[in-house]
Amino acid sequence: MHKRSVLLFATFLVAGIPLTYAGNGLAIDTTSVDTTAQKVGFLKRVTLGGVFQARYTLSLKSNIDVNGVHQTDEEKEVVRNSFSIKRARLQVKAQVSDRFTASCLVNFADFASDPKGKVLENAFISYRWNDAVNFTVGQFRPSFGLEDLYPVDIIQSMDFSNQYYAFGNNGWQSFQVGVSMFGTFRKMARWPIKYAINVVNGNNRNQISDDDNGKLVSTRLEFGDMNRLSLGLNGGFGAVRRYGVYALGIDFSGVIPLAEKLDLQLQTEFKQCTNHRLFYSLADSLRKGPLSDYQMNGVYVLPNFRYKINYHKLTSIEVSMRYEYFNEDFRHAGNARRSYIPMISLAFLKDYGGRIQLGMQIDDYDKDIPGTKTHSSNLMIVQVQCRL
Repeated sequence: MHKRSVLLFATFLVAGIPLTYAGNGLAIDTTSVDTTAQKVGFLKRVTLGGVFQARYTLSLKSNIDVNGVHQTDEEKEVVRNSFSIKRARLQVKAQVSDRFTASCLVNFADFASDPKGKVLENAFISYRWNDAVNFTVGQFRPSFGLEDLYPVDIIQSMDFSNQYYAFGNNGWQSFQVGVSMFGTFRKMARWPIKYAINVVNGNNRNQISDDDNGKLVSTRLEFGDMNRLSLGLNGGFGAVRRYGVYALGIDFSGVIPLAEKLDLQLQTEFKQCTNHRLFYSLADSLRKGPLSDYQMNGVYVLPNFRYKINYHKLTSIEVSMRYEYFNEDFRHAGNARRSYIPMISLAFLKDYGGRIQLGMQIDDYDKDIPGTKTHSSNLMIVQVQCRL
């Protein structure tokens, strides 16, 4: 009886092995194929990028520190020269599929000061339908002018313009939270036509939530190619604390060949908008009229002469001169600021992979305010850059 039970059990085990193996084999093969297909289609490519900028700054005026702030205390030593880290950015970009892309950009140099509201710069998801229809959602730079179209590490000056930062503070440029629709039409005209429609909170980056119910809506139309000739038209409107605000601008850029290896890269831009940040920063007793009376405008011209050279890793030698006029409250005869930024730079590798810049930042105010940054100054800057 015992032998028969063992024999019966052995027979059942031997007969069941092929069935079990075949069943598991099908399950393993199916799961393996599905998992592999999902991995290949779900995550195609992850890229890392970034830029490091270190600089040495020297103030050429004895009572102006390295930050351009006028010092009134004669007994206190004025720090007129210093080494600093301007930017230490790291970007992670993931192409999730042929239509979805996710991107994140952080600037570790912001930890040198109060990092609140800083550090995280870009954090968005983009969806591409075709050349004409694309969407971006998250924290990004809405297109409203030339300086929103390229990163700071490839500009032909020491930094962005004064108006760029002022318009960013008012929610039109720089890093904002919202949604954008953009694209390019190439078959409708001889020149390509690019557009962008943006809707943002307008209270700058890294905010827990919006500070009011109003939103800023802006649009940009660009005709042509920035590598040849390009004309941009910008406009926007919105509401801040239930009061209407607006912004407008026009820009032109182009590349003019002067010789076989010498080009003139020209950029110029004019913008104007409601300065609601200035209005709400003033006490009620100090305000002169309604919000609509507080407006700012600015214009700059940036010619850059680029001489192409192939000497070891050196790719070009460039000389530029940015002139900018900016007034944060021109309706009330505000304190106009004129900036002159001459610069010479040596570019190495491709797309400014390495760069050495020597420049001046010369600021001239109509009225100097003692003890503040609103004071005429002369700063000399040496900057070294490396891009990943």
